[in-house]
Amino acid sequence: MTIRTRETDGLLARIREGRPMTLGQQLRLTVQLSVPAIIAQLSSIVMQYIDAAMVGSLGAEASASIGLVSTTTWLFSGLCVAASTGFSVQVAHRIGAGDIQGARAVLRQALTATFVFSLLLATLGASISGGLPGWLGGDPSIRRDASLYFCIYSLFLPALQMNYLAGGMLRCSGNMHVPSLGGVVMCVLDVVFNFFLIFPSREWRVGDVSFTMPGAGWGVEGAALGTAAAEMVVAGLMMWYLWTRSNSLKLSGERGGFRLRAATLKKAFHIGFPMGLEHVVICGAQIMTTVIVAPLGVFAIAANSFAITAESLCYMPGYGIADAATTLVGQSVGAGRRRLTRSFARITVFMGMAVMGVMGVLMYLFAPQIIGLMTPVAEIRELGVMALRIEAFAEPMFAASIVAYGVFVGAADTLVPCLMNFFSIWAVRLSLAALLAPSLGLKGVWIAMCVELCFRGMIFLIRLRGERWMKKTIFVTNDR
Repeated sequence: MTIRTRETDGLLARIREGRPMTLGQQLRLTVQLSVPAIIAQLSSIVMQYIDAAMVGSLGAEASASIGLVSTTTWLFSGLCVAASTGFSVQVAHRIGAGDIQGARAVLRQALTATFVFSLLLATLGASISGGLPGWLGGDPSIRRDASLYFCIYSLFLPALQMNYLAGGMLRCSGNMHVPSLGGVVMCVLDVVFNFFLIFPSREWRVGDVSFTMPGAGWGVEGAALGTAAAEMVVAGLMMWYLWTRSNSLKLSGERGGFRLRAATLKKAFHIGFPMGLEHVVICGAQIMTTVIVAPLGVFAIAANSFAITAESLCYMPGYGIADAATTLVGQSVGAGRRRLTRSFARITVFMGMAVMGVMGVLMYLFAPQIIGLMTPVAEIRELGVMALRIEAFAEPMFAASIVAYGVFVGAADTLVPCLMNFFSIWAVRLSLAALLAPSLGLKGVWIAMCVELCFRGMIFLIRLRGERWMKKTIFVTNDR
């Protein structure tokens, strides 16, 4: 165990044991949990970059085929995250209260529930994959590849679900390093698998030596299989660590049933259902955005997809800090420490706004280079750079909504934030995008997105300040 890990564990123990924490200790703990979580989120985005860049080298149609279904894959991924979070937040509360056996009981039930859920989701995804590209308004030339990509993605959803569950459980126990390492390993494996599956066999020359580099030449299908293979390997490693090595949650050598209990399932539904609904709202809006963008042509579809992926470099640090916020707030709630809950909420939100503000400046300055890494097509690059530079202005307020949502999840308050997201996205973003797209094209869509993210950040900050999100939580000890 490293010195930093021991220090983190010691600071987390202060939360559970009711001992006082100085502002400096709170800041150190926030940073120590946020940095590995940010690395994990960034490695996920780097993997998306790799897929986009490798497929982008095959041409605009290959890029557009993945871009067309990307919002739907995010929808399904979001549902998997919601399912696992419904249980992992309960684990954070139990650990905060010092109930380790109770936390492990929740984990066993989570394994059963989420695996069954992912099987049902995989069946649904595979069954709709054939018609999905047509429903989204995709050009006939890209429908076959788009359908294959989504079908393969859907079939491997159980592996993705186990990956999310293991990572979420470890993070809520305070272990951010293993999920971070898992994300890096997945990124490396994705490069290797994609290299051999996307491209055909070709001649390589190193100095005076030439040789044949083998390759399957499966194109878009190979990108889906490469990512799926990387997910399977990492899911296996993460579940092994959770099962045998986690200090708080390991199940090896213990007896306990995996049968679901009504109380646990009810709490998971209370937390996870609004989150799942929120993902449906957001991804449904992204799908509607795709429908708005699709008539603008193949270049606009590809540029929109690349710009969304590129922007992720800015907002993924926010999601990493949000993961830390969920852990800190969740354990503080479980320990019954209201004042500490409030303090961690404010620290994490303002840290997220500062980090993403800096990232927004960098995104504006280096937009040509960022998009240039993903596609050689000049028309796509021009549109992508324009979109990123518009979006850069929204990053601080976007951070406020992302991290505040993580705070609310840690407090098991997910319904009202879901409704806030629904109103902001559907009433502001989509209506404005539909109004501006006919005259401004893709630029109008991204202006609408920028305006909506600023509005969303404002209403989340108002709710955070009002502290109504803590009203339903019972704080049973004197906070210090």
